[in-house]
Amino acid sequence: MAEVSKQAETSGFKLLDMTGYQWTVLFAAWLGWGFDIFDGILFNYVAPNAVPTLLGMTIGSPEAKSATLFWTGLLTSVLLIGWAVGGVLFGKLADRIGRTKTLLFTMLLYALGTASCAFAPNIWVLMLCRIVASLGIGGEWAAGASMVAEVVPEKRRVEAGALLYTSAPFGLFLATFVNFQVAGVFLKSSPETSWRVVFLFGLLPAAIAFLVRLFVKEPDRWKENASVGMPPTIGELFSPQNFPLTLSGFLMAVTALLTWWSCNAFIPVISTGLAQATAQAQGLDRAATLALSEGWKSLATNSFNLGGLLGTLLTIPAAKYLGRKPMFALYFLLSAGALLATFGLDLPPETRLYMYFPIGLTVFGVFGSFTYYLPELFPTRLRATGAGFCYNIGRIFAAAGPFLVGYIASKGVNGLESALSLLFWVGFIPLVGLLFLPWVIETKHQVLAD
Repeated sequence: MAEVSKQAETSGFKLLDMTGYQWTVLFAAWLGWGFDIFDGILFNYVAPNAVPTLLGMTIGSPEAKSATLFWTGLLTSVLLIGWAVGGVLFGKLADRIGRTKTLLFTMLLYALGTASCAFAPNIWVLMLCRIVASLGIGGEWAAGASMVAEVVPEKRRVEAGALLYTSAPFGLFLATFVNFQVAGVFLKSSPETSWRVVFLFGLLPAAIAFLVRLFVKEPDRWKENASVGMPPTIGELFSPQNFPLTLSGFLMAVTALLTWWSCNAFIPVISTGLAQATAQAQGLDRAATLALSEGWKSLATNSFNLGGLLGTLLTIPAAKYLGRKPMFALYFLLSAGALLATFGLDLPPETRLYMYFPIGLTVFGVFGSFTYYLPELFPTRLRATGAGFCYNIGRIFAAAGPFLVGYIASKGVNGLESALSLLFWVGFIPLVGLLFLPWVIETKHQVLAD
């Protein structure tokens, strides 16, 4: 039976040496991760309207701006901690019960958790709903990345992994589009309720989950290994044989995660603050100010996403021709340059928004490598456990970034200027990541281990 299954996976029309079924698996994982990001980031878009509404404040008031900075940081950090817990637990589960089953369950979990935010009567219930969603969001990545790595041909693992991560910019594009259409077009005069409608779109992944259930089966490589031996444990990642692999993946992931979340979580807040300051200087009314805020949110986020999409694809030649370790060094160095320039130079407001393109190119782009680098480090029986642990446990540390940026900025006399100043210092995090390179294991030309 396994032989017949393998023949079905390797026969028929091929594109980039991959069969129709292999492309189906890649597409299913691509949708899962894209909607994962979509659901994960929705709060950051609606925070300037949702936080004041739930706290009984006037949208756009100085008190509301300060509260939005604080709660954006806190809820982003809570999301990351839940993401980390879900990633570790469901990564281990994917090695036990299978990639496809875990992918299906996690997608349903984060879809329902996000949609339930629409009915939150206060900020604490919203936080609880975000925690539920974060568990599923964290668990989806390890299952999808492991599934793709085990199904596609060895020589196309890098290309497939990078293509898988292009769904992250797609998720952000979709979140930007949905928020703009709801809050900036259809319900632009009702900011107190528009954010609830935005959260309802979090149900979209539930429909995609049924695609996974109907068309994707468990990888043969996993089934063969699951039938023999003991189930994997987290402790095995710290054995003398596996610890160097775990350390290598963790150090690169935590550097990238801390940088990404510290700057990305505040894109809507920064763009809204710049828009409100510009509108005040120009004497615009409330409606025009809200329209400018939504437009600038889209401008900054789309710049970040376009850069991230290109940067993700550029990890393919960087990894294949330079190697994984030089690739990380190049991306971290350029990330620092982009952040220090964007938040350290005296730039016009719109220019600063466009500068999110080089930030996306580097800070966002480097994540295109983790979907193939982390699965390369571990053998099949430990692949989802190890990749999920390295990629997600770093979020515990990364959670400190958004909280500190939001907390300190909310205490400043001028929250916008405080946030810009703090984000400048975030630019030094990738430089610290360069110091970790001696512990990074090179996997160029390495065959996926059984």
